[in-house]
Amino acid sequence: MSQTPDGQPDDPTVMVEMVFPEQANHYGTLFGGTALSLMARAAFVAATRRARGAVVMARSERVDFTTPVQVGELLELRSEIIRIGRSSMSVAVTGIAEEMDTGNRREALRGRFEMVAVDASGRPRALAERL
Repeated sequence: MSQTPDGQPDDPTVMVEMVFPEQANHYGTLFGGTALSLMARAAFVAATRRARGAVVMARSERVDFTTPVQVGELLELRSEIIRIGRSSMSVAVTGIAEEMDTGNRREALRGRFEMVAVDASGRPRALAERL
């Protein structure tokens, strides 16, 4: 894993989920609300690693669902810090669906989340160093 000059990870954070029936809609594909929750979790983990402390979501920006994710497929969520501000950061999250039987992979989701580092009182706090 590579690091920024201040020792923070700068590689994408990768999480993998299996899509189960209870996460699906009546079409047998990943429910949009569940997909958003998984993406938000991936953004949270990446931002927390970078901030080395508490973060909260301030905004979710455009989220694109480019192809359905079927029950039984893997969903790889790759989150990457793309902007660092004084106390906030932008996190891009990409979801890649993988068919278990063939290994075929395709981009299925893409979104951007604004995360803010906060102190113990829930007030914004400064981040160490910008990208």
